[in-house]
Amino acid sequence: MKIRKANQNDVQVLVSLIRASFKTVADRFNLTLENCPRHPSNCTWDWIKTALDQGVHYFILEMDGDAVGCFALEQAGPEVCYLERLAVLPGRRNQGLGRALADFALEQAKSQGCKRVEVGIIAEQLDLRDWYAKIGFTENGEKEFPHLPFRAAFMVYALS
Repeated sequence: MKIRKANQNDVQVLVSLIRASFKTVADRFNLTLENCPRHPSNCTWDWIKTALDQGVHYFILEMDGDAVGCFALEQAGPEVCYLERLAVLPGRRNQGLGRALADFALEQAKSQGCKRVEVGIIAEQLDLRDWYAKIGFTENGEKEFPHLPFRAAFMVYALS
């Protein structure tokens, strides 16, 4: 298992990973291009390219030379990073890969001088909320957005 920083040459790999990984969530919550165009299951080449150009850091998890997971880390301010698009391909789940990605992300954020990492998820996705809680994230409120067909939940991890 290897986690490496992605670059511009990895854009299509990231798009494929994110779309495939988030499709299960889109199917579960009936999210479509029409009702939730910015959901990661609809990820495009332009989204990733633009994020990389704006300084968002993507990382890819590889096993035996195959990309099987990824995440993005965006420094939102001097003390806070956003963990985004944490993804593991459906066939590779329940093997500790998501946890490895999350742990790596937290270390990256700490090395960038952040004091906390924040993540936003679908509030009704209780299994994911529990998963983040087991890692050490705590609840940080919920909010409805007019452009989303679900309520968003926010969680935070305090870095020591």
